[in-house]
Amino acid sequence: MENLYDSSYKSTTGTSVLSMVMRKVYGRMFLALVVTALTSLYVASSPAILSVVLGNRAVFFGLMIAELAVVFVVSGMLNKLSTTAATLLFYLYAVLNGVVFSSIFVVYDLGSIAYTFITAGVFGAMSVYGMVTKNDMTKFGSYCIMGLFGLIIASVVNIFVASSTLDWIISLFGVALFIGLTAWDTQKIKSAAYVTDPSQTGKLATIGALSLYLDFINLFLYLLRIFGGRSND
Repeated sequence: MENLYDSSYKSTTGTSVLSMVMRKVYGRMFLALVVTALTSLYVASSPAILSVVLGNRAVFFGLMIAELAVVFVVSGMLNKLSTTAATLLFYLYAVLNGVVFSSIFVVYDLGSIAYTFITAGVFGAMSVYGMVTKNDMTKFGSYCIMGLFGLIIASVVNIFVASSTLDWIISLFGVALFIGLTAWDTQKIKSAAYVTDPSQTGKLATIGALSLYLDFINLFLYLLRIFGGRSND
């Protein structure tokens, strides 16, 4: 009876922690997306700021380097950071991303951007799948990581080749890849929640929110490349 009680208690505790973690993950991710969207709109609506961001390569690439630095710090130094510090860095990344993404309002018309946000609802379906599936997606996730490296290499090659056909293939592959990564990352967060000390759920929620935020953003961008109408069309 004692073993059954312990097992039941652990199961109940694990479920409770999972529920708490996922609420925090989706809450922080949603807030970060709102921060990114509002920042993008603000920058895009200010010709002066937009000209500084897009008219100066040093500023633009400096922002991108800063983004990478924040991601590396949050991911690589998570155990050394407090939950508050990690979360604030995550929202700083959302702001920086918003400044960089202001360029999409110059390239694409507003209607196609809004339409792509609706289309990106597939993210929600795949995240739910990652939560409920009983299949172990570890091996699938490994293939996704290899695919991600392939996607990066193909994207770099196409900078020099400038092939519209290759760009189309890259975009389709990018959508498929980040759909898969969304499900895998969700399952990883779920698995981690069951073995994470309740005192560490804040950090898990932040790194989980960052992972899903990146999945959503990349899925959105690749969908925009496929369905988005350019503002000069």
